[in-house]
Amino acid sequence: MYAVVQVRGVVNTRKDIKDTLKMLRLHHINHCVLVADTPENLGMIRKVKDYVAYGEVDAATLETILKTRGRVIGDDPLTDEYIKSNSSTYSSIVEFAQALAKGESRLRDIPGLKPVLRLHPPRKGYKTTKRTFVQGGALGYYGPEINTLLYKMR
Repeated sequence: MYAVVQVRGVVNTRKDIKDTLKMLRLHHINHCVLVADTPENLGMIRKVKDYVAYGEVDAATLETILKTRGRVIGDDPLTDEYIKSNSSTYSSIVEFAQALAKGESRLRDIPGLKPVLRLHPPRKGYKTTKRTFVQGGALGYYGPEINTLLYKMR
């Protein structure tokens, strides 16, 4: 499971980049989506790597993000009661986050759960939005370090 966060805006970008961001459901800066580890998704992520930060997310970070930023229809926060009443297999956010991290579940398994997580800007800001993570910036592949970025954006 990959977490993909849009870091840069799309003004003066090519149409195919904008279309790929729309297919990933990334319409605004600091929005995050969770995508499965498939070749199709990885191809889309690599196409927009200069506009997003992405990496493998773990269960603890997923739990924190879903508790603080998870929303259901009506912009109500995601709660354990909502998951228990709308899912037959999960009784809490913790169980659902663990299943998501293992790839056994998807966000669609909970009806009414919004697929986009609207995050805060990171505490103490991005390093720079012009360089890749390897070069000391905020773009591209983070690997497991995406968990620290998501924690800063909770």
